Amino acid sequence: MRFLLLFLFAAQAFAQDYPSKPLRLVVGFTPGGAADFVARAFQDPLSRALGQPVVVENKPGATQIIGGEYVAKSPPDGYTLIVSDAATFIMNPITHKNLPYDGLRAFTPITLLVRFPWVIAVNPSVPATNFHEFVAYAKANPGKLAYGSFGTGSSGHISVEYLKNLLGIDVVHVPYKGAGPAVTDLLANQIQMMMVTPLLVEPHARAGKLRLIAAATPARIPRLPELPTVAESGVPGYEAGTWFALAGPAGMPREVTYAIYGEVKKILNEPAFKERYIDKQWFDEVADTPDDFAKFLQKDYQRWEKLIRLSRVKVE
Repeated sequence: MRFLLLFLFAAQAFAQDYPSKPLRLVVGFTPGGAADFVARAFQDPLSRALGQPVVVENKPGATQIIGGEYVAKSPPDGYTLIVSDAATFIMNPITHKNLPYDGLRAFTPITLLVRFPWVIAVNPSVPATNFHEFVAYAKANPGKLAYGSFGTGSSGHISVEYLKNLLGIDVVHVPYKGAGPAVTDLLANQIQMMMVTPLLVEPHARAGKLRLIAAATPARIPRLPELPTVAESGVPGYEAGTWFALAGPAGMPREVTYAIYGEVKKILNEPAFKERYIDKQWFDEVADTPDDFAKFLQKDYQRWEKLIRLSRVKVE
């Protein structure tokens, strides 16, 4: 009992002193992608809120395993955090038998930051102005088209493979270390198709450099009302998309976890921040509590486990 009281006292004292040095936000992608954008959006306001510098560190590679392992094995003191999508917390634990960290148990959930939709974008070299025409062309030209994802076993990879199996088409997968480099190659016609956030492709579509052929959402995207969904275009019930979340290594003090969450929620609710970094970037704010985020991860794990099985994606 005495040891427990001493431990609780020490934890409270630590929380009261937090933060006393700079924080690191680790991103498992290359610069230029949506995850990198989200992390950098929080960099300055979180630094002001906590009174310490916040540094964004990109550690791309191995479908975010490099960044995930780095954070999972960091001291659980609240100074090394990760901004990531479902791959770090869910997909990698399902698809990798020898993952260098212990799946969901390797992290302290802080909050689900934002959700965002996906669209299917194609290079204008593809003779298709809508999803039906794309599918017909892909069926007539098996193996001649390539699509990019942000890593083998990533949510983008799994979602497209699942769609390919439903449609019976053969489109070659090309993995990248982030969405940014994949979009660059999509523009250069090194790949011809990608399922990706509108944040990275909609401006290029308006400029005529890419073509949007479908939304991978349950209903049409309000800001793209003329773009039909995949479900409307002959694949009933299909939807894809992902989210970005904030987490730290397992074992972070609850007081520190909730202190970080409280400041992040304030930032997300700040009108100027919300307008610039949420609404204009195609994101939907979530900001659930650490406890609610932990419950969400368990539920989403089951959903992705099913999708991965149906996609037939094999990583190892």
